[in-house]
Amino acid sequence: MHINPDMAATMAPPVMEARRWISGVTFPPDRPLINVSQAAPVAPPPEAMRAAMAEMVMRDPTVHLYGPVLGLPELREEVARRTARIYGGQIALEQVAITAGCNEAFTAILATLAGPGDEVILPTPWYFNHKMALDMAGVGAVPLPSGPGLIPDPQAAGALITPATRALVLVSPNNPGGAEYPADVIAAFRDLARARGIALIIDETYRDFHSGTGAPHSLFSDPDWDETVIHLYSFSKAYRLTGHRVGAILASPARLAQVEKYLDTVTICPPQLGQRAALWGMQNLDQWLAGERDEILSRRATMEAGLATLDGWSILGCGAYFAYVKHPYEMSSAELAPALVHAAGILMLPGTMFRPETDASGAGEMRIAFANADAGGIATLITRLAQVDPAHLAAHRPLT
Repeated sequence: MHINPDMAATMAPPVMEARRWISGVTFPPDRPLINVSQAAPVAPPPEAMRAAMAEMVMRDPTVHLYGPVLGLPELREEVARRTARIYGGQIALEQVAITAGCNEAFTAILATLAGPGDEVILPTPWYFNHKMALDMAGVGAVPLPSGPGLIPDPQAAGALITPATRALVLVSPNNPGGAEYPADVIAAFRDLARARGIALIIDETYRDFHSGTGAPHSLFSDPDWDETVIHLYSFSKAYRLTGHRVGAILASPARLAQVEKYLDTVTICPPQLGQRAALWGMQNLDQWLAGERDEILSRRATMEAGLATLDGWSILGCGAYFAYVKHPYEMSSAELAPALVHAAGILMLPGTMFRPETDASGAGEMRIAFANADAGGIATLITRLAQVDPAHLAAHRPLT
């Protein structure tokens, strides 16, 4: 059986791998599994949205049909209007495309930018699906080690650019690191990309949970922003629409004309119900979303305070849905993560999933996706971590 070698060399989906660690494991009722492995809401959309969606399903026949490849015009217009309101600047409907989730937004943009033998710079620790997309496409992922606070350095990035480089990628607030990149750092990356003739892709999936009160950056205030900047966004986290797959791309109309070719061959159009739900959410749920943001920021503070009490653990970054931490054990995080399932009833992801195989620092790191744990759940998580017996961990070290 022949398999595309680029596909074969791509890592297995990390979240699915982590689920295998708990397959067949029984967790007693008084000590249920604490799952902090995945950054996705587990609750459904708010009741008012679900009611509106049910009405759409019953009353609007177009919900069940194909739609425009680049998305519903009214949703594209609302995305343009809202983005301009948040960041300032001018954004037109023609600069917006809707996709079946933000992962598809990234793969669609990648298809317009790079092919086998090209390179894209990813700060590390990186979002593993970005790395997987590059690997499957035969595009080289060039790691850019982050500095203090997991903030990448534009000057260091400049030293990595070669004639094969097609783009720089930023994720802010960051997955997996939680870091919120300062506006001046983001602007410096834009200036670097423009000067070197490459694209700056900025993924702001977790924008709605940024701790700042102003615009996260000023990229859109540049009237020529779409010559360099490609902006990605997701509705999944803001409105709990993970299963409905709705994301967005903001880029030049010329690039979106190429994106349209990709999307037409993959999904034909974004899910109609999800698009209408996203539009309804933007028009009706601002106050509810503000409450969601407040709750995530409260959980972030609880997470930071709890981790500060653990001997040997240290925070590298914390924000949005994530804490990215150093652990105190001698074993690699790749062994620690499955061992914690048995020793503490905790499922989290190892840092080795977010760094190149040649980067040894991942062995000492873990990602904790805490957004689905309330204050009590976080307190229980911290208690269990404090009670871990290293000997018990060693007994559950995976066989190699």
